[in-house]
Amino acid sequence: MADDTEAATPTDTVPGSAPVTPVQGVAAPASLPAPASLADDVVFRPVRSGNAFEDTVARLLQAVRLGIVEPGGALPPERDLAARFSVSRDTVRDAIRSLSDAGYLVARRGRYGGTFVSERLPAEGGGEPETALPTAAEIDDVLGLREILEVGAARAAAGRSLSADDRDGLWQRLTETSESSALDYRRLDSRLHLTIGQLVGTPTLVSLMADNRTRVNELLDHIPLLPINIAHSNRQHEAIVAAILTGNRDRAAQAMSEHLEGSAVLLRGFLA
Repeated sequence: MADDTEAATPTDTVPGSAPVTPVQGVAAPASLPAPASLADDVVFRPVRSGNAFEDTVARLLQAVRLGIVEPGGALPPERDLAARFSVSRDTVRDAIRSLSDAGYLVARRGRYGGTFVSERLPAEGGGEPETALPTAAEIDDVLGLREILEVGAARAAAGRSLSADDRDGLWQRLTETSESSALDYRRLDSRLHLTIGQLVGTPTLVSLMADNRTRVNELLDHIPLLPINIAHSNRQHEAIVAAILTGNRDRAAQAMSEHLEGSAVLLRGFLA
């Protein structure tokens, strides 16, 4: 099962066999420059007081799991992280050490050293989590908030005057998701959705979406990831992006709503 999906027809193809095709009225960029980082909006902001170590670990782990910092990508230096999180360098160092021990981060020494996200992340999900199944009320809470945040984000993004970098970056995220393997799909899918939120220009919205998306992914870890649903999800992603890039606010909201409803139906079907 892929995130954000509905039932798909047997003729669907699995992503990775071909790149996203251009949609009517939207030209794919000749080159795909990297979009502005989501890190400042989502991760590198002050943590809550009282549980500095735990919150720092959670924030760094969120950056990895949601694809905000890619495998092989570098984290800012410890002193910068401490300043951004408003915690001590010892707290940052302890958080990094714990995530390194768990296999999420790698420390490298030398001229080009620093802390990097592991190229191969620990396996997660797989349809057999050890945690208890969520209740129907918990599912409704997560998915209800998600609809409010993401449908609104799609509508607002479609109403913005986007720069060339914004448009190219959104297209790149769509292409990366469509061409990804099943192993990387959830991470890249998460980043695509967060990129849409970033286009709205309200950093608090992105941080709310990231927190919600983390909870959504925890639900998705309870159910299987099916290639046929990935293919259908990719087609829905294309419809959302096309509506945003052509400035069709109503269509963007409708396409996102349909997209989220598909995944909600599957989650409730498996878990409720």
